[in-house]
Amino acid sequence: MAVTGLLLVGFLYVHMIGNLKIFFGAETFDHYAHWLRTIGTPLLPQDWYLWIQRAVLTFAVIGHITAAVILARRAGKARPVKYAHRPKVQGSYAARTMRWGGVIVLLFIIYHILDLTTGTLNPNGKPGEVYANVAADFAPSRWYVTLFYTLSIVAVGFHLRHGLWSAARTLGQQRPHGEKIARAVALVLSVVLVVGYLSVPFAVLIGLVD
Repeated sequence: MAVTGLLLVGFLYVHMIGNLKIFFGAETFDHYAHWLRTIGTPLLPQDWYLWIQRAVLTFAVIGHITAAVILARRAGKARPVKYAHRPKVQGSYAARTMRWGGVIVLLFIIYHILDLTTGTLNPNGKPGEVYANVAADFAPSRWYVTLFYTLSIVAVGFHLRHGLWSAARTLGQQRPHGEKIARAVALVLSVVLVVGYLSVPFAVLIGLVD
């Protein structure tokens, strides 16, 4: 679960950096989107890199979910009889809502693909016009889309914060001092990710990107 999670985190950051190119204007952003389709050419046919990337990400998502289910079942088998009195467990909000956060993230991924990848749910939805598609998607009149996007990205942030810390423990970090560092790093990386992703829809909402 830690390995697949880190693979997905790597993609999230690379994708976020690419999204920020929207602040350099429509020509730069659309050129970047076109460049993604040509990575690997002429060794690979056009668009093959994107399809390979999608296949790897799909494998990682399925593997991550499968690992979560297996771990949940193992936890249940480890204690098949419920406690007569269950004391309140101290923990972060992210830790207590990890599973629900994962479901929210999965639903958001499905919506995001239909919205900005296939263009099915996008009001502009024209291939190649990536800048225009994003601007149309987060227009002030579609504030509810921005709200849903914000809630989803915040859920990603909570999920990421706890996931990064858990991954550090899974991969061998057990020292108290190292745990404090891992928590701090997980918090900083999560905040950077959330701010980076939300900067785009809010820039469109306030007219900085149009």
